[in-house]
Amino acid sequence: MYADENVIKIKHRVLYEVAKLAFEGNLDAERDHIAVRLIPGPTPQFRCCIYKEREIIRQRVRLAEGKAPGAKDDGNIIQVISSACEDCPISSYTVTENCQNCLGKACINACKFGAIEAGRERSHIDPHKCKECGKCAAACPYNAIAHLKRPCKFACPVNAITYNEYGISGIDDSKCIRCGRCIHSCPFGAIGSKTYIVDVINALKSDKKVYAMAAPATEGQFGPNITMNSWKKAMREVGFNGFIEVGLGGDMTASSEAAEWAEAYQNGEKKVTSCCPGFVNMVRLHFPELADRISTTVSPMCAVSRMIKAKEPDAVTVFIGPCIAKKSEVVDQKIEGNADYVLTYSEIRAIMSAKNVELQPDDTSYQESSIYGKRFGNSGGVTSAVLQSMKEMNAGLEPKVCRANGAEECRKFLLLLKAGRLPDDFIEGMACEGGCVGGPSSYNDMLSTKKFRDELLEKADGRNIGENLKNYHMETFSMHRD
Repeated sequence: MYADENVIKIKHRVLYEVAKLAFEGNLDAERDHIAVRLIPGPTPQFRCCIYKEREIIRQRVRLAEGKAPGAKDDGNIIQVISSACEDCPISSYTVTENCQNCLGKACINACKFGAIEAGRERSHIDPHKCKECGKCAAACPYNAIAHLKRPCKFACPVNAITYNEYGISGIDDSKCIRCGRCIHSCPFGAIGSKTYIVDVINALKSDKKVYAMAAPATEGQFGPNITMNSWKKAMREVGFNGFIEVGLGGDMTASSEAAEWAEAYQNGEKKVTSCCPGFVNMVRLHFPELADRISTTVSPMCAVSRMIKAKEPDAVTVFIGPCIAKKSEVVDQKIEGNADYVLTYSEIRAIMSAKNVELQPDDTSYQESSIYGKRFGNSGGVTSAVLQSMKEMNAGLEPKVCRANGAEECRKFLLLLKAGRLPDDFIEGMACEGGCVGGPSSYNDMLSTKKFRDELLEKADGRNIGENLKNYHMETFSMHRD
């Protein structure tokens, strides 16, 4: 489920205003005026009053600046905008008009917490006493008690969403894998992520060399004519000193992981991939006993960043893609040499809008990765690339690889691995269904993206992984975390 168009418009307007003021150098002076400019009044646009609307905008501005929306910051990149969350219903269980106010009162008798009482026309549930056990709904002979599933809580694959007695959602930091599914499931736009917009703009305005790196999932997101060359030219116009497609990092990761898998296979060890930070977070938080099974090979994002910094140690590297969890890879995992900042497509578009830059149709002459590196953005793409690299290495091995597509499948196969019942040798874990192309901050829907993506990838040349990597000084940087 995705937030409706109105919510997205509000988010983009705030991001644009912050980006524009940051470029102008007026953010500190004009920050407090953004809410009034967007909500001029006197009538509210989408809430009960303009004062609440303005408070929500203020909290969104804080997120756009990379801060927590309120006074408390738990460090999570994903945050709840409390003033927006207040409009969600408090109780998960509610008595509907189907209630016949029957004499049997099965619902009241089933509740062990005294949360239900008889009313004049129908029973009533006290949300402050309700423990959400569901006994009342199961007992009602008229099916008159409905279970209202909060979209954010329902979307979370690891049950990290809770809410307090006032109905304000909270995120359990010890469970949250930073996948971002909750963000676009909320119809009130009450959950968002901190952004690096201001940091990136400040870097662009400095005398440092700043490089943009676009995720392999980028091809196809913006139509069949927006190529990596389109991005390369647009990023130059914005002010970046260079641009690299991270499919190249996919080739690097595939080559390194192939060697690591070959060694593990010969030693009878089962491994899991390290490319998807949402999947890595799931392993570390929910299956800590399997943490040593995570591949030590760094992600394609980190690989390209290290390559750039090996040549220019003071360079600033910025990853662009559809992934929220990539922000966590930078903030939480703290891998040396990794990207300095991560931007989603909506965030880089805000920066582009502030500079009056648009993506323009272009040819496919800029190709820096093999087709295998480009397909790292698809579920199963990592496996195909690693197996291809093993084939090029003449490893003579045919390992069985489990392609876990989406957080639910990741959890299922990790449970099997934990229990010693996984029949496969390795797990490729992708927290988003479809892979990175299905990320929470994708620009387009999956079907359209696939069509456009297939058209673009058909134009890729026939270079293989090893052949491509001969063009780069792989010996100047490490491909492993430690």
